[in-house]
Amino acid sequence: MKKLFLFIISALIITNSAFAQNSKPNILWIITDDQRADALACFNQANTGTKESKLGYVESPNIDALAKEGVIFTKAFCNSPACAPSRGSMHTGKYPHHSGIYGFEQTHTKAKHYNPVIPEVMKTQGYNTARMGKSGIYIFEWENGLTWTSPDFYNTVVDAKNNLKRKGHTDFYNATINGKGADAGKAEVWYFPDGSKKTIYHERKNAVLTDEDKALKKQVDTDQDVLRAYTRSQSNMILGGVSPLTGDKMLDGQITAAFQNYLNNANKSYTAVDGTNLQGPKTNEPQFIHLGYHFPHSPILPPHSFRERFKDKVYQIPDFDKAELKKLPTQLQKLYDKMKVDDMNDDEKQQLVRDYYAFCAYGDSLIGESVKSFKKYCADNKQEYLIVMACGDHGWHLGEQGISAKFGPYDKSNHTTVIAVASDKKKFPAGKVVNNYVEFVDFAPTFFAAAGIDVNTKTYDYLDGYDLAETVNGKKKPRQYILGEMNHVYGDRAYIRCEDFAFSMRVKKTNGKPNTKTMGVNLKWALTADAKAVEMALYDLRVDANEQSNVAYEKEYKQLASFFRNKLGNIVLGDGRVECDWKKENQWVKSDFALGADDKKLNIPKKIIPKK
Repeated sequence: MKKLFLFIISALIITNSAFAQNSKPNILWIITDDQRADALACFNQANTGTKESKLGYVESPNIDALAKEGVIFTKAFCNSPACAPSRGSMHTGKYPHHSGIYGFEQTHTKAKHYNPVIPEVMKTQGYNTARMGKSGIYIFEWENGLTWTSPDFYNTVVDAKNNLKRKGHTDFYNATINGKGADAGKAEVWYFPDGSKKTIYHERKNAVLTDEDKALKKQVDTDQDVLRAYTRSQSNMILGGVSPLTGDKMLDGQITAAFQNYLNNANKSYTAVDGTNLQGPKTNEPQFIHLGYHFPHSPILPPHSFRERFKDKVYQIPDFDKAELKKLPTQLQKLYDKMKVDDMNDDEKQQLVRDYYAFCAYGDSLIGESVKSFKKYCADNKQEYLIVMACGDHGWHLGEQGISAKFGPYDKSNHTTVIAVASDKKKFPAGKVVNNYVEFVDFAPTFFAAAGIDVNTKTYDYLDGYDLAETVNGKKKPRQYILGEMNHVYGDRAYIRCEDFAFSMRVKKTNGKPNTKTMGVNLKWALTADAKAVEMALYDLRVDANEQSNVAYEKEYKQLASFFRNKLGNIVLGDGRVECDWKKENQWVKSDFALGADDKKLNIPKKIIPKK
């Protein structure tokens, strides 16, 4: 009898444990690449009451349908307007000034200020983790020196670059060709329906480009209607054109197929498209899956079927006047010089916008397929789910500020859209629109809370964000501003944005990344230097929503610019700033001269706010 009792108790414990494990929702985290907010009709509808963007027609029926099932956050902002630092803030849950990730520097896990990233934490909560597509985070291994080996953050990986592009499962690949002789160099590889490929050299390491190289580039550009950037630094960037392959054979189509292949092989091993042996999801484990798409990142090459749907659309080209440049600080003039497109002719400008939105529409169709497959997996296994989508790891300019790029402190570089959908409608009610500020540092606490972690405990004090569910239900007091910083293209620059104003400034006197000699040195420079040296930019969004007139140095805005300079400077420089020499195993410093400066409040004195 005693043995029977113990057996029953043990069975109940095992059953309850399994139930607790299975009660955790499966989580799908979707990130697109370089997608601006107004590429979504649902975003435009929520903001302006019309599906079209200010430029014109957009198409996103699948993402629109997803938004109707849950919550759309219309004021979502990245914390760095470039791929690696933005994705770094997402995965760490920290602002750049707390993670020490300011650009495309090669970071690692050995520095003592490092905290586990999202998939590492999810594993501790019983989640099986998988990644399909792009990662984009520059966090690597340390083995008596820095390597280019990525840590095993996820259990199962089909990487866009290593498993797909490098092995020909794509339409286009920018390749570095190693070796000796004239063949070594940098080239773009195009793949065609008959299985052939063409390699077009941008440069040959040990030789000059041949006439054949130039002729082949001209031929492919003509055949694929390629629109290239014209600045010297970006002359090979493809801003428009048509893919030689059908959508299913393109990189994003292959990423979608890899994701579906994973879900279709539950509880068994299988062979991925590149021949890699992988393990499908175990249905007795909750799943955390990161689905990283390439679109609409350059090369912007929508498939023919989608390009045809946009070929007759006429767009309102963003207004830009070179007179705007006269008021820009040197850093932002440098961004313009590298990424400008305003000298394109009218047809080229139309193609720039048209092909970008067509590429987004193509991606929308794939997201529809992926969401359908994920929901089916959850339904088949009677499991709850949470879907969180970042529509863009940052934004993209289509002529605003005269550029086609990201990298800026402007709205178009930083404004994206976040959508959250759950089978539990109490957390994310269907059809809800939230206009409070949310930031990409919010993803980590959202996922941790969904996994059952109390993110308000001391263990998770390092997190800078909010659980999105608590933003929805009103438990978190709304932020009055958003933050960001990046050290790339033009040096270190930070920004702060609120309802009425957008402000940015140079953070460091020199442009280099921190190292053993410079980290922590003269941290207060941006607070004490001459105002001109700090290269401030201030936009009065009440009268200049498109950020075309920098008023930072105008007499009536002088006090307001000073206010933002001190507010932002104290936050990013004095409130726990981390500067690290990532070429060392554990060399870093942390500031403390303005702890608590990031209080999420502005309290701008009314007397320093100019009248409209």
